[in-house]
Amino acid sequence: MDVHEQGRLRLVKAGPLGPIANNAYLIQDKETGDTLLVDAPQDGETILSALDGGNIVRIFITHRHQDHWAGIDAVKAVTDAPVATHDSDREPYSSKVDETIADGEEFAIGGLTVKAIHTPGHTPGSTCLLIEDRLISGDTLFPGGPGRTSTNADLQQSIQSITSKLFGLPDDTVIHPGHGDDGRIGDSKREYATFASKEHPADLRGDVSWEES
Repeated sequence: MDVHEQGRLRLVKAGPLGPIANNAYLIQDKETGDTLLVDAPQDGETILSALDGGNIVRIFITHRHQDHWAGIDAVKAVTDAPVATHDSDREPYSSKVDETIADGEEFAIGGLTVKAIHTPGHTPGSTCLLIEDRLISGDTLFPGGPGRTSTNADLQQSIQSITSKLFGLPDDTVIHPGHGDDGRIGDSKREYATFASKEHPADLRGDVSWEES
């Protein structure tokens, strides 16, 4: 597990988890112990060993894909915290969703403030979370490119979400994605500039690389 501490914030990253190497995250206020769990992949309950005396007060799932929900029952077996997601991604897990979080909504975890940024494209309800200078990006944005898309329309929507909502963040904002290694917004912006300088097939979709596609 990777642990990042700054001021009251303690951010824990656990991964790779499950068959497709997911990440799960804890956002914790070191003073109160109040903690947000972000995503519940298979084996995601293992991250709870890093609570360090803290208490899960909310669970947020970044989007509807099954690999990010696979461990929700195991997590709920040890915490009664409410589960939240964006309204557009309630299905097919609506029976497990207690509340929804809208674009731009800010909520408290102890003395910390977390902001939700709705970034549709990978899925209709894909949502990133911003806490201080760190962005938990789900499968919206990875170092090197956007999350996988099924159609060119979805890719264009994802690009619009990234460029209009995420690229306005400071260049040193750390990207903590749903799979794999961390990155920085500044690096992603430079990589995207390479992508934007080229022409692309009208049906471009799938796993797109900013610099190679």
